[in-house]
Amino acid sequence: MNIVQFERRSCQMNTVITSREAILNASRHLVKTEGWQAVSIRQVAASCGVSVGSIYNYFDSKSDLTAATVESIWHDIFHFPGQEAGFTCFSDCVGWIFDRLREGGEEYPGFFTVHSTMGFLGDGEKGGKGEEEKARKENAKQRMMQSWEHIQKELGAVLANDQKVRPGVFNDILTPQKFTEIIFSLIISALIRHNYDDSAVLELVRRTLYG
Repeated sequence: MNIVQFERRSCQMNTVITSREAILNASRHLVKTEGWQAVSIRQVAASCGVSVGSIYNYFDSKSDLTAATVESIWHDIFHFPGQEAGFTCFSDCVGWIFDRLREGGEEYPGFFTVHSTMGFLGDGEKGGKGEEEKARKENAKQRMMQSWEHIQKELGAVLANDQKVRPGVFNDILTPQKFTEIIFSLIISALIRHNYDDSAVLELVRRTLYG
């Protein structure tokens, strides 16, 4: 390929219309099919059929792309139903979260593993070590923590609206917020251990809330 052909091809690639969501769709597909290590600016650009520069129109760096992909995957796994189809029972919500953990682990192989060890990117791209590598991991970690906070907030909202909770369950020591934190910590423990058996957690919820 001569320089004229190369420039012409680059111009053609740059004219392909893409979007931030299309890029994240490609990133999620790479995680599903090739694992977390496959996510890079160059690989995502190839998957979208656009130039590397097109990706930089939406993401300033690999760190930015990585963090957005993390957030996108968590949202894809734990997209809570809308208000009309929402949960009215706390135990149902907890069971649904465990179901999503199982399904998410199958849909995105290795995703939970790298999160439990915080080893998001391994060796990364050439030149992607040192401070840049630390920045990528820290950025991805922050997005993960934000996603966890969102899930816990939604779980607390379901508990607050659960009309089946028996009177007198909560007091100044065991508040609804504290109970939600306890249950959520058990969910995170299950994620880290890759043990998605929810029977004991649901039994604890039922005995505590419903008698």
